[in-house]
Amino acid sequence: MKSSDGICGAQAAARRQAWWDPRRAALAGCILCLAAAPAPAQAAWYSRTETIMTTSIYVELWDTNPTHANAAIDAVMAEMHHVDDVMSDFKPDSELSQINEHGAEHPVVVSPELYNLIKLSTHYSQITDGAFDITMESVWKLYDFRRHIHPTDAQIQALLPTIGWRQLILDDRHHSVGFARPGMAIGLGGIAKGYVVDQGIYILQAMGIRHALVTAGGDTRILGDRRGRPWMVAIRDPWDLNKIVTMVPITNEAVSTSGDYYRGFVQNGVRYDHIISPFTGHSAQLVRSASIIAPTATQTDGMSKTAFVLGPAKTLAIINSMPQYDAIFIDPEGRVIYSKGLAPPPGAPPPAPAPESPLALGASAPGQ
Repeated sequence: MKSSDGICGAQAAARRQAWWDPRRAALAGCILCLAAAPAPAQAAWYSRTETIMTTSIYVELWDTNPTHANAAIDAVMAEMHHVDDVMSDFKPDSELSQINEHGAEHPVVVSPELYNLIKLSTHYSQITDGAFDITMESVWKLYDFRRHIHPTDAQIQALLPTIGWRQLILDDRHHSVGFARPGMAIGLGGIAKGYVVDQGIYILQAMGIRHALVTAGGDTRILGDRRGRPWMVAIRDPWDLNKIVTMVPITNEAVSTSGDYYRGFVQNGVRYDHIISPFTGHSAQLVRSASIIAPTATQTDGMSKTAFVLGPAKTLAIINSMPQYDAIFIDPEGRVIYSKGLAPPPGAPPPAPAPESPLALGASAPGQ
């Protein structure tokens, strides 16, 4: 994972300067294109959308050669399929599924790629005091949000002891992963999409691309800018998805947005949402929306669910202690809460509503 506090400090300062400019425009929950700088006649933006990892994958890039542009997009999509093959918990032959099947019996040797991401996930578990925990898969898989199915309290209580990142047995020398107790399982839905977005950006950089975005569900990373202007991120109103709450310019950074309005249902007066607390096994509902900005999508994806579990105050304390991060939360009362890097100046007017754009990307449901 790459980051630079010096670069990020400058980016945060730029965000503060541009934050309340009423001329900024974007659609809620998505990235919008602003006017492009003049370019050679043969240069153009190239884009493609595919469904991989059970989510919408979008790549857009600037290139002077259509053959090279399409080859670059092909390479990104191929990487998406590769990561899905390795890290999907829906594919029985994936490395992740092999851990879940055999990890309580013996250590499972996996590729350095998967091992390093699992180990990285424990870093986010540590800095969030366990609010982010990939071992909560044992409880999470009892929910079926599309079919409106949820576990009973007794089922949750029976499996709570299987949740706990400290119960992972990690061997750096052999790249093996094991479980300290039966019934444990790993799910990477809270970090793998951010990781694969970063991999896509690294591929584009290696192929000479300098202006691009890669999106997987609610996770996006920007390479460069929009040919002279920043890309714009806007946050939807959880109570009216056609309205914008706020927006922020992004250049050479990543953003992840999680919301409880994408996947959930109400049954007998109780709302069940897809972000589950590893402490209780129940839906975490201390915010309605959380957006994290940082240098990489792995960083933003790994932190975007934390506010739902810890609440905005505790999560902001974590975010504000890390200069490379910024955050925007919407709490259950509709209040918009900013990290210190995005706090508006006193008396600043709210941003103007954004116009429609044919190049807007519709937001997709973020992973667990």
